[in-house]
Amino acid sequence: MIQRVYERASSLFEHLLVATDDQRIHEAVEGFGGKVQMTSSLHKSGTDRCAEAAGLYENQTGLNFSYVVNIQGDEPLIRQEQLQTLMDCIQSPGTTIATLISQVDKSDDIHNPNVVKVVVDQSFRALYFSRAPIPFIRNSETAGGVENVIYYKHIGLYAFRREVLDQVVQLTPSDLEMAESLEQLRWMDHGFSILTAVTSFPSLGVDTPEDLEKLEKQGYS
Repeated sequence: MIQRVYERASSLFEHLLVATDDQRIHEAVEGFGGKVQMTSSLHKSGTDRCAEAAGLYENQTGLNFSYVVNIQGDEPLIRQEQLQTLMDCIQSPGTTIATLISQVDKSDDIHNPNVVKVVVDQSFRALYFSRAPIPFIRNSETAGGVENVIYYKHIGLYAFRREVLDQVVQLTPSDLEMAESLEQLRWMDHGFSILTAVTSFPSLGVDTPEDLEKLEKQGYS
């Protein structure tokens, strides 16, 4: 799984490493020739781990980066086109945090709390992320029904300006973050804006054997 994600991402990024606190993962990455960085086991989020790994890598190499992209290791369908879209997004003037979204194509996903929904403004800056169905259609009959409303779901890829990554990991948790269990709400609560970009490519995280079976049934291997 990690090798597949790594190899897909390496087609775009010259500097790429796996951040982990698991020795088994460390050995697996070294086994296929990837770069890997051991990090603390005390991190509460992938963003915290990403920030530590970026700092360690800069110290080791003497390099200073302008941007850091946080890619989940359980996203085997990740494509170079998605990562390029994310990089184009973070490099937009005034953007400090960027992420990807895609249009919901299954009605069941709207009410699935494991599928994070997002509403955006006309410039595609995120207004809110939620596990609940947003937007809520109060008068669906007079509004023309939900078929006239576009629902977006969040794809958990982030790009940060380097200095902003260090800032967000220092923020204290917020009530909205704890209510929804979504760390990006902490950043927004503290005044950081998140620019989104729409991708049409599928995304499916694999966290369980059932997720892998679902992926295989869809024709991916």
